[in-house]
Amino acid sequence: MAAPVDQRIAVPIDDPNADTEWNDILRKHGIIPEKPPSPTPLIEEAILEARRLAHENRLEGKDLSDLSDLEDDEDEDFLEQYRQKRMQELAALQHKSVHGSVYPISKPEYARAVTEASQNGPVFVNLTSAQGSNVESRVLSQLWRQAAQEYGDIKFCEMRADKAIEGYPERNCPTILVYDKGDIVKQIVTLATVGGPRMSMLDLDKILVEVGAVKADDMRVLKRRRAAEDAADEKLASGSRGIKSSRDAVKRDDDDDDWD
Repeated sequence: MAAPVDQRIAVPIDDPNADTEWNDILRKHGIIPEKPPSPTPLIEEAILEARRLAHENRLEGKDLSDLSDLEDDEDEDFLEQYRQKRMQELAALQHKSVHGSVYPISKPEYARAVTEASQNGPVFVNLTSAQGSNVESRVLSQLWRQAAQEYGDIKFCEMRADKAIEGYPERNCPTILVYDKGDIVKQIVTLATVGGPRMSMLDLDKILVEVGAVKADDMRVLKRRRAAEDAADEKLASGSRGIKSSRDAVKRDDDDDDWD
């Protein structure tokens, strides 16, 4: 008895994802799987949503003077709503701004000034170096003063590390301790993970947001972030102009050489 013959026909398939009439027939009969949906509509939808949010939030981080500068560009009623919102935020911050400067503390008052005080809100402690040659410690002390002025609703304290903890290693200075509800909720030893000697207020803002001392949409945070983004854009544009000028100069030199 002869062996059965395979009657199936080999179907030529060049590109199963191609939009061809032949592939449509093959898909209809289940020979090849359905073509996966194109990601293009999803990407376009995401881009449109990002643009919409950017437009809605275009005034976030702007203070009253910035809003005044936009009177010719924005709808008057819309601008007034934001102006009222900013005034309410400023009034709330002013009401809560009970500090405004760095508190130097000693060991006997540590429990009262830090641990107990943290029951009313986060308390930030900077354990400083005893050596003036510690660059990171000097950088953090400067940022501490600036932060205390800007965030008057948050308590910032400072103390020499060896006075707070006997035998505390100099190599661990500066150290940031964040207390909340009587407990240490964050500890940062040296500035290695937060920018090192180049640590800025942007880095400190991130810590404040992370521990919940300020909200991510706090206008002080947004304004600084937007200023940094604008500066970065300007630097990039300036660099592009510099490259173009250099290329133009090279081209002029080449043109001059042609006339030699």
